Amino acid sequence: MRSQGQTWEATRDRIGAEIASGRLPPDSRLPSEPELCRLYDARRHSLRRALAALEAEGKLRVEHGRGTFVERAPLVNYVIGQRTRFRENLLSQGLTASGQSLSEAQIPADARIARLLGLPVGALVHAISRRGFANELPISLGWSYHDASRFPELAELRRQGISVTEIYRSHGIEDYQRLRTTIFTRPANEREAPLLMLRPGQSVLIVQKVDVDKAGRPIGFSEAAWAGDRVQFTFETTPPYSFATEKHDDV
Repeated sequence: MRSQGQTWEATRDRIGAEIASGRLPPDSRLPSEPELCRLYDARRHSLRRALAALEAEGKLRVEHGRGTFVERAPLVNYVIGQRTRFRENLLSQGLTASGQSLSEAQIPADARIARLLGLPVGALVHAISRRGFANELPISLGWSYHDASRFPELAELRRQGISVTEIYRSHGIEDYQRLRTTIFTRPANEREAPLLMLRPGQSVLIVQKVDVDKAGRPIGFSEAAWAGDRVQFTFETTPPYSFATEKHDDV
């Protein structure tokens, strides 16, 4: 007896999952209709309905005379100001923000990290690596560094889901702001490319920042590699205002 094939909903979900995972990358052309039917065990009418649904969702585009292509996701517009929050940046664009812990350790500060944090070379710092997602699509890999003597329990609290802002507050730092931001591009390395679902050699945007307390003392340094084809940065210039007017980045 001939197989009835998958439902159009199951076919839609399978193709959608392959787009989300990067197995079907942006701008890639889908195989022919008969090949798709074979790959996804779908009848032709079910396949066509699944593709139409994915096109309506903005995941596919049809170019007449050329075929069906995976649509490139719209750029995340990441606004950088004195007070920048990962979650608020994404939520304001209707995106779901989430994070994943990759590694954590206490390490001796090298000359660069020591200078940026105002510490002696060799002082112990928390080094924490995390991956950031927008709607489950990875957009950034971050590394943060904090003085382990000033924030001894920081790594444990981050594992519990406590935000950096809350940790600072528990140490009497009611507010803080970004002192400087440095941005440059380079090719993704062998570790970054698969974690960000990039092709080898694709560019990443490196963003380095230093945060300071009200007295101007450095309290944190972070560096992040952002998927260059998914994010654009807007620098916001605002008039001077008091430290207490806004909250901060909880990444």
